[in-house]
Amino acid sequence: MTALGIGIGWRPEIAEAVEGLSGVDWVEVVAENICAGHLPDSLTRLRQRGVTVVPHGVSLGLGGADRPDPARLAALGEKALALGAPLVTEHIAFVRAGGSLTATPQLEAGHLLPVPRTRDALDVLCENVRIAQDALPVPLALENIAALIAWPGEEMTEGRFLAELVERTGVRLLIDVANLHTNHVNRGEDPARALAELPVEAVAYVHVAGGVERDGVWHDTHAHPVPEAVLDVLADLAGRVSPPGVLLERDDDFPPAEELAGELEAIRTTVGIRSARATGVPPDEVWGRVSTAHAHGTRSPLPVPRRSPLLIGAGARASGGPMPGATPAVEELPQPAPREAARQRVAVAQAALLSALVAGTPAPEGFDTRRLGVQSRALAAKRAGVVAKVAPELPEILGKGFRPAFLAYARSRPMSGGYRRDALDFAEHLLLADRPEDPAARRQLTEWWQDRSGSRPPGRATRLVRAARHALVRR
Repeated sequence: MTALGIGIGWRPEIAEAVEGLSGVDWVEVVAENICAGHLPDSLTRLRQRGVTVVPHGVSLGLGGADRPDPARLAALGEKALALGAPLVTEHIAFVRAGGSLTATPQLEAGHLLPVPRTRDALDVLCENVRIAQDALPVPLALENIAALIAWPGEEMTEGRFLAELVERTGVRLLIDVANLHTNHVNRGEDPARALAELPVEAVAYVHVAGGVERDGVWHDTHAHPVPEAVLDVLADLAGRVSPPGVLLERDDDFPPAEELAGELEAIRTTVGIRSARATGVPPDEVWGRVSTAHAHGTRSPLPVPRRSPLLIGAGARASGGPMPGATPAVEELPQPAPREAARQRVAVAQAALLSALVAGTPAPEGFDTRRLGVQSRALAAKRAGVVAKVAPELPEILGKGFRPAFLAYARSRPMSGGYRRDALDFAEHLLLADRPEDPAARRQLTEWWQDRSGSRPPGRATRLVRAARHALVRR
């Protein structure tokens, strides 16, 4: 495993700024936003300079009731190999529910939703993680998520849940300190307790991000500066262990490069001072050692997480051998797969929650209905924002009417596929209702939908021919 250093999330909107930032040892890219066979030029240039690139998945849904999709796992593995990544990361979350386990239509959240901290859910998650570890060509690390809502009847704290996950699977952890802060504000959970309970030696790297508080609810926006409260949680973590890497996330409302540089420096200072206290290494050497190792292409193994002797070797599946530094394994006992009844119980619970959030069905018993309403509106708003990005022609055609029309559509039409499918379904919904009222706009929307609704989207040449034909007809 690589000692990563200080990094930043690579996004197309700030690609040029990221390339120009000094002191960036590595970057992370959303895996679903790249193609293994056609990497963005910016990422290629960064790799040529020796900058490590780590793919960060958002769609596996390892905390869901279904077993991981082999095609999604294969795609994530291909991207890791194309990037020469030392590891891949995903989330402890579910992103879809329904389907064959519940005999109901499958629903997509379009967002990371919290897994109930129960024995059933942990059993399902552990088996899903082992399946992913077996399929991926590099080690896997999993991220704790931010949540607006809490499951009733939870049986474990977040720290204990993560500790047992590591104990049973050997998986690494991606600790998001901003998410720990979010859960402190929204769910009353103490970040210090979570850090005290989880195996910090299993940390692969750390996320730091900003958010905003509205009406007593913290929204993990990744579109605001990192607040002091999040840096305080980072300092607490760095006082317990020297993290192999720390990464700044920014997904929207991107500031000038100098502001990003200032946030990176604040992170560097926070981690350097606290890590120095924890390890006895002078602050100016803590990250200097990492940067020097990175520059010379040397690699430092991550510390091995505590595990029961009977489970040593469980985390070696992805690499095909024992983890660096592991003691010789006692014969590993076979672990039974979770009962299918447990999967079904998790499936029913997750489907009921997601249906309440995206389809307007009654709230499951025990949930805070006010918080469900906040989460439901947040999901719809995110859908609108992402659809506007993947299909920018829609806001252009509909103007100011795009957002209210989409939010009204989202209240009655759950997402059943990806965001591009969502954009097509929204356009079809409007056209079936003879909208928009303006004939010119409706004609534009019709042409847009026709161009993209075929089984094979038309190429550039076809679109130019169609555009020319439409222009001649209008004359």
